[in-house]
Amino acid sequence: MSRDLKFTDDDFSVIRRIVMEKTGIALAEHKRELVYGRLAKRLRAIGLDSFSRYCAYVQEHDEELHELVNAITTNLTAFFRESYHFDHLRESVLPELMRSNAATRRIRIWSAGCSTGEEPYSIAMVLREVIPAGENWDLKILATDIDTNVLERGRLGVYSEERAGDIPMSLRRRFVAKGTGQNAGRIRMRDELRSLITFRRLNLMETWPMKGPFDIIFCRNVVIYFDKPTQKMLFDRYADILRPDGHLFVGHSETLFKVSTRFALVGRTIYRRIDGAGSSAT
Repeated sequence: MSRDLKFTDDDFSVIRRIVMEKTGIALAEHKRELVYGRLAKRLRAIGLDSFSRYCAYVQEHDEELHELVNAITTNLTAFFRESYHFDHLRESVLPELMRSNAATRRIRIWSAGCSTGEEPYSIAMVLREVIPAGENWDLKILATDIDTNVLERGRLGVYSEERAGDIPMSLRRRFVAKGTGQNAGRIRMRDELRSLITFRRLNLMETWPMKGPFDIIFCRNVVIYFDKPTQKMLFDRYADILRPDGHLFVGHSETLFKVSTRFALVGRTIYRRIDGAGSSAT
């Protein structure tokens, strides 16, 4: 690969260290070209001609850390991705919660690593499908990501029409508005869904402002970027903030086997917390 910006082994090591310290993401050696390709745009944008100068710049300018993280993180997502999770949510988890939470009529869900919002909007569609607005339940979805750019797209709730292809037609008719005129070719999530979701920036490696307890956490295709000690720490924190029998959904290539003993596998990459008492409600 031809390069017009100097990128040494030391530069890559510094960037790997910064990314690990700030995000918990372990950049493997084979990610070197990806790092160069994604960060070269930032160097040109701020007028730097070498990665060594950029490494110094990042460590002197806190606001550039956000840009670095935005550039490095991968945001591959889709509506109803890993559809079996949403089937289980609809057919098992939510009906169970309606029974166990009948006194409070309250359900809290966290979409951690929500990217551009397709996951929390998919959750919201199933939530409203099972529990219509007229039933007066207190339902909230927290959607967090470390990337500020994708969070803004999630807040807008506007997507290309091609993205809607994975949304079941019955839900699409009910919850998705199709653009016309200058908005032709785009779709927008209806306010009925948007009102359920709060988008917030959150670095999973830092202090979490919320205390829980959550009934359900979706953290899918996130921990694959972390080393085993970081994964163990993160799953422990998830267990702490989940209700004692709360559910954790992880990605299709992720597992808690030999990582955490605080969850039991109850479905295809679906876990239930099995240890002790959870965090107190806030």
